[in-house]
Amino acid sequence: MTERMLIESVMPRADALIAVHTMVAAQPAATYRAARDLDFLTVRTPLLTAAMWVRGLPERLGGNSAAPPARLQLDDMAAMPGWLLVGEQPGAEIVFGAVGRFWRPVIDWLQVGPDEFAEFDEPGWGKIAANFSVSPYGEQHTLLSYQCRTVTTDPESRRRFRRYWWLIRPFVAHIMRATVATIKADAEFGGSRAATTSADNTVTPADRITP
Repeated sequence: MTERMLIESVMPRADALIAVHTMVAAQPAATYRAARDLDFLTVRTPLLTAAMWVRGLPERLGGNSAAPPARLQLDDMAAMPGWLLVGEQPGAEIVFGAVGRFWRPVIDWLQVGPDEFAEFDEPGWGKIAANFSVSPYGEQHTLLSYQCRTVTTDPESRRRFRRYWWLIRPFVAHIMRATVATIKADAEFGGSRAATTSADNTVTPADRITP
């Protein structure tokens, strides 16, 4: 892929960048549809459940945890504090993101519009930009990528975020790998996975997407 990606236009500089890739035995259109329709609540592994339970503990102790939705897809982003769909190149790439102070025990989210996201630089905040992208891989396969970029808006926020990132980066990578594995399975075998309920349903849904 040699053309500039949408996520690069939205966030050309990043304090942290992580990406995972997988080869999918399906055409790009089917793979993109599986990514576009992913229910994030169906991404489940034991480590993910444990990590997200710990991440949501401060809110539960403060009595502020909310009941989880029945599903969490990209089109549901508007209902999530701080999160939004930033842009899309249909069939190729979709970018979603958030503005917040996510290095705090209880995340402080800030709502901004898609037109404001790329240029937002008010001190004291961080921005997350994530994407799903697909490209042909030979005649019968697709390269699926999931990238996450984070940038902060001032030196103090950058210092706080980097300390936080050092601790949580392995968990973020694990979540992202589990996410692309779920999309791969949905694309290869067809049909979205139905969300299930379990003891980890008190986890804040936003924590399943990125840090």
